[in-house]
Amino acid sequence: MTLLHVQDLRVEFTTPDGNLVAVNDLTFSLVAGDTLGIVGESGSGKSQTAFAIMGLLAKNNHTQGSILFNDLQLLGLPEKAFNKIRAKQIAMIFQDPMTSLNPYLKIGHQLMEVLTLHKGMSKHDAFEESVQMLNAVQIPEARQRMNMYAHELSGGMRQRVMIAMALLCRPQLLIADEPTTALDVTVQAQIMSLINELKKEFSTAIILITHDLAVVAGSCEQVLVMYAGRTMEAGSVNDIFYRPTHPYSQGLLNAIPRLDSQNEYLATISGNPPNLLHLPAGCPFQQRCPHVHNICRITAPPLTAFGADRYRACHWQGDSLEQE
Repeated sequence: MTLLHVQDLRVEFTTPDGNLVAVNDLTFSLVAGDTLGIVGESGSGKSQTAFAIMGLLAKNNHTQGSILFNDLQLLGLPEKAFNKIRAKQIAMIFQDPMTSLNPYLKIGHQLMEVLTLHKGMSKHDAFEESVQMLNAVQIPEARQRMNMYAHELSGGMRQRVMIAMALLCRPQLLIADEPTTALDVTVQAQIMSLINELKKEFSTAIILITHDLAVVAGSCEQVLVMYAGRTMEAGSVNDIFYRPTHPYSQGLLNAIPRLDSQNEYLATISGNPPNLLHLPAGCPFQQRCPHVHNICRITAPPLTAFGADRYRACHWQGDSLEQE
């Protein structure tokens, strides 16, 4: 069953320098219980897509398209109605738990507030439920941690608190925005293992936003590759990792260091992402693409289906180009 369907989503921001297009005609779907990995360089529109789903975009935004969650249209939904959905049906783990948690309030107060606000629990029941969830995310001495402040916890502990807070209401959809960015490798592995275990336990669908392709390979069923606010390629994790067809997807995968390689130099994608205030005509990846052709500079390639549940936006066809 399709839980989330995003269709032709476009997010623009009005700035003193002009309109900035952060998300450009983005389309994707997420099935209940699955994990979708959204990858791409910084500035590709990953986080703004998540904020659009959560209804947390900055006030200078102009949004078009459709975001259907359980057949409910989220775009244009009044704030009061959105507040009933956030945390209870859709929750989000933000990039930096230190700035997401209130430094002036104890951890227990912040956890209990979710339950008293969204579930109407008494303080006693909310306290006990919060302790149980801290235990579920493998925080030792959970009852004592309830009386601690965010700065008294390690980075890994704070991230676990954020995960516990997001899962308190058993949401149907969890958006994890770079959940392991500020953590060391060992803690990263623990956090991702925890998220996968909780996904199975609570049957939660997950959107995982990350730069780490290794995390995607081990956690996701579907992958969406974004660049300059657009979908470059989408498909199953096996298709994207073992049979990438878009030059940008290939570039990202080639840039991953390999233990079995004797090459002393890391592969890179030459150039820089385009200025979102002045997007080039044609394909946004044209200035960095090793297979660029005249049609790429004139006409933006449409997102087309090929094979089973595979999509890409590219004029290049492996060894050839589409007919101009």
